[in-house]
Amino acid sequence: MKLLRLLVLLLVLPAYAQQGGMWIPSLLKGMNEKEMKSLGMKMTAEDIYSVNHSSLKDAVPHFNGGCTSEVISSKGLLLTNHHCGFGEIQAHSTIDHDYLTDGFWAMTLEEELPNPDMEATFIIRIEDVTNKVLEGTQSITSEKERQKKIQDNIASLTRSLPKESWQENSIRTFYEGNQYMLFVTETYKDVRLVGAPPSSIGKFGSDTDNWVWPRHTGDFSLFRIYASKDNKPAEYSKDNIPYTPKHFFPVSIGGIRENDFTMVFGYPGRTTEYLPAVAVEQIVNVLNPAKIEVRDAALKVADGFMRKDNAIKIQYAAKYASIANYWKKWIGESQGLKKSNAVAIKKKFEKDFLAKAAKAGKQGEYGNLFTEFEKNYKEIEPYSLARDYFMEVALRNTELLTTGYRLYQLEQVYNARGEQSFTDRKANTIAALEGVFKDFNKDVDEKVFEQLIALYGTKSPKQFLPQEVIGADYKALTASVYSTSKLTSLNGVKELLEGDAKTVIAKLNADRGYQLIKAMADAYSTKVAPKYDEINLKIASLQRTYMKGILELSPKDARIFPDANSTLRVTYGKVNGYEPRDATYYEPVTYLDGVIEKYIPGDYEFDVPAKLIDLYNKKDYGPYGENGKMPVCFIGTNHTTGGNSGSPAIDARGNLIGLNFDRVWEGTMSDIYYDPSICRNIMVDMRYVLFIIDKYAGCKRLIDEMKIVDGKKNKRKK
Repeated sequence: MKLLRLLVLLLVLPAYAQQGGMWIPSLLKGMNEKEMKSLGMKMTAEDIYSVNHSSLKDAVPHFNGGCTSEVISSKGLLLTNHHCGFGEIQAHSTIDHDYLTDGFWAMTLEEELPNPDMEATFIIRIEDVTNKVLEGTQSITSEKERQKKIQDNIASLTRSLPKESWQENSIRTFYEGNQYMLFVTETYKDVRLVGAPPSSIGKFGSDTDNWVWPRHTGDFSLFRIYASKDNKPAEYSKDNIPYTPKHFFPVSIGGIRENDFTMVFGYPGRTTEYLPAVAVEQIVNVLNPAKIEVRDAALKVADGFMRKDNAIKIQYAAKYASIANYWKKWIGESQGLKKSNAVAIKKKFEKDFLAKAAKAGKQGEYGNLFTEFEKNYKEIEPYSLARDYFMEVALRNTELLTTGYRLYQLEQVYNARGEQSFTDRKANTIAALEGVFKDFNKDVDEKVFEQLIALYGTKSPKQFLPQEVIGADYKALTASVYSTSKLTSLNGVKELLEGDAKTVIAKLNADRGYQLIKAMADAYSTKVAPKYDEINLKIASLQRTYMKGILELSPKDARIFPDANSTLRVTYGKVNGYEPRDATYYEPVTYLDGVIEKYIPGDYEFDVPAKLIDLYNKKDYGPYGENGKMPVCFIGTNHTTGGNSGSPAIDARGNLIGLNFDRVWEGTMSDIYYDPSICRNIMVDMRYVLFIIDKYAGCKRLIDEMKIVDGKKNKRKK
């Protein structure tokens, strides 16, 4: 069996060179289209992106600014992840109608629920505007002044470039400032909740299975876009009608096989694929370990309380998941970068780059790049480390300090803009803190503070620390703060904020907790941030030059894709298993059998609804099962990151086969270095989505609304 797998790997290995990358959909003609067809794609670049005709891009809106979604019917039915719609599902939930626990299914259009401030944004067209953005910058030697000129140009062009009155212009930078693209968009602001499975399906496995394969999560939810009667974007109105899309995805029940072509369309958030080796070394050896240690300490404290007290468990569930998400990601990222030997590979690339520069007579322009990188990364390291400690301890994981920092910003507003701005900001701050304190527990936060302030005081570079924490008795400091500060309750904070600006600021500066966060924030803003920004600007300039050199010195057919920046991208690959470690091979598909194997009655992560168990026992899978089994998730070599949550996974003919929602732990380093041997994205199989909608929820009207096809034959199923 192992020999067979080795032969399979050898057979598909040449295709690995054609996988990875996040490509601009308007620029697929040529090399990308040829690669995609070599992997099995049956479409053309024009089918994927067209300005003059409907194309796949017209069915892939940005979902509420952070996720991706796809239109799956002629009536604007929208599919995205459960975790992308979680806030709205939670907002509609009450004790009597707990949609998080029980799920929600609108059986008619009238039952679909409006969501204030939710948006779906479509890309209308993409244009290169590099020359216009860089106009007038050639003679500017100061990097700061150059960036200011570019921002002024962008602001002017955004206002003046042609668009319809209901559309918006946005200009984004690519290739580290070597290219600029205009995106013309339409944003629909009436998006209603249509359906969501219970969390026991939509979040099955929760924190334990996060970033892990094999996975068994039905991570999906359904919304609908509504438009004005002329199909234009409109604010919510009961008179709005379902949106008629330019294109929607047929949904395939044909199934997937290993080595099938897959394409993921979406809005990946941020990657840094072209960092020099010295930067990656710093991340692996210095910055990630510090952040991991801080979050590890915070999670252990919270976990101890959550296991003993169910009320705290409920109160801290979302916060714990949020803290754990990137804690686990950073661990996997560091391990993956080491396992894939990313630093050594980058060093070899840099050596080859210098040789090409010398051969092209460009040594004067590029010859000192890596010496300058070394110098600047060495100089910025203590500032980066101090910055991370401040962010992690003060702004992300200790709620008293985070609350105090909001009030610190309030004082800065008064100092900079006066009484009226202070008063306006104060009202907004109080409103925001009411939501924060709803899930605040003083005892938990005190123990988190005690652990984290000690790490801050002993591990962060001492030259940037306030005197209050250097060599302090951290246990005594904790007791002093939490026994006297009014930052430990909403009423206490409101009491501090009563009165005019001068009265409030006087009270704040007399509070023990506020005194501490102010000392920390002052130290950061005076000793760390200015120098960090100064060096980082130099690094950004070097990175732009490095990127220019890569583009200039590489062959015309080189696979050089721009880093992700939350703009629409295409990534493509194949359905493939992988070998995460010696003697371990992961198959590319999971089944409902695995859900039942993981089932723990009453457990908040691994409970399973009784009806789903019943359907499993009866093998009542309808037309969605395969050989007596119900597929749940699958993995592929598509290059994804945050923001790709909810992205459509598309087959060779443009049919929807899956819904992207995660990556495997061993491959989370793909934000920095993509290795096709272990980087895999995780997708919900559309057959499982349809099975849950149809057989579990009984919401047949939604099935009838979709165009269901057998993707292998591309024939309509009755």
